[in-house]
Amino acid sequence: MERRPTIIDVARKAGVSKSTVSLVLQNSPQVREETRKLVREAMAEIGYFYNRSAANLRTANAGLIGLVINDLRNPFFTEFATSLQMALSARGYAAVVANTDEDPALQAQVVGAMIEHGVSALIISPTYGGEAASFDAIARAAIPAMQVLRNVDPRVDLFPFAAPDYVGGSRCATEHLLETGPGRVAFVGGLEGRDVTRERMSGYCATLKAAGVEPLVVTGRASRAFGRETAIRLAEEHPDVGAAICFNDLVALGMLSGCAQIGRKVGSDFRIVGFDDIEECAQAYPRLSTVRCDIAGFGVRIAGTVLDWLEEGTVPAPELRTPVELVIRDSSGHPA
Repeated sequence: MERRPTIIDVARKAGVSKSTVSLVLQNSPQVREETRKLVREAMAEIGYFYNRSAANLRTANAGLIGLVINDLRNPFFTEFATSLQMALSARGYAAVVANTDEDPALQAQVVGAMIEHGVSALIISPTYGGEAASFDAIARAAIPAMQVLRNVDPRVDLFPFAAPDYVGGSRCATEHLLETGPGRVAFVGGLEGRDVTRERMSGYCATLKAAGVEPLVVTGRASRAFGRETAIRLAEEHPDVGAAICFNDLVALGMLSGCAQIGRKVGSDFRIVGFDDIEECAQAYPRLSTVRCDIAGFGVRIAGTVLDWLEEGTVPAPELRTPVELVIRDSSGHPA
């Protein structure tokens, strides 16, 4: 006996997402008429019949979007999650949020649970390692899913990727530090071997190479503690280094603390630029120069992109990069 067609078969035939088919079956006004017609034609062509009584048992989960974040302790990711959740709420959707704490096994667990509870789509800022356990499960479930801020699965046709322009940000920051004073410029923070570290470092390396300046890269945890320790180490071991671009603002804020401990004046004796522009940058002393990613605006944009995918069948581009800008404050001085 041939198996009965499923909602996934309809989605594939119509070239839309599973969630779009569900919205059509529920007579949702969120779907455009041309998309509705396309889905209905696909149903008729493959002989799909809607089991409404079974569907009624699942309606409690309609409109849920899964949001999986690698580190909600970091204010950068917290601001992203908050802005995205509020944007989803404004469109009538609810976010189910999970923090994976950089644990691949926990990520696979929460992704599986969200799929079982019928989320309409997933937005993932993923951990590194064990990617297949999470993303293969999503592929089998045929749920729309986006990778954000980190790209760990190369199947961007299935799992589109979006992030700020990390390369351009580090390039602008490095050019600024080369202009503001003497001394070599170091790159501090970010775990070695990770794509996000390489991206945030690549603009720095390319700019120094063009200027004929030797780079100095000090990789490590993207934390305040690492930044503080590195500020002290650089003063002792590399007195010729007069500036640093940091992997993120947490590292940069730690460097401010380390410089204060050893009496090194930030902004004149040593110049620092962070990355992300979390709220604390403008409140620190001295105020921290940084690469602004507009992470709140990024969250709003991702919410809109995923909902257009669900409601209109508009599949996102495989990769999206959003603009960044350098915000110059007291920690890096001003161009000479």
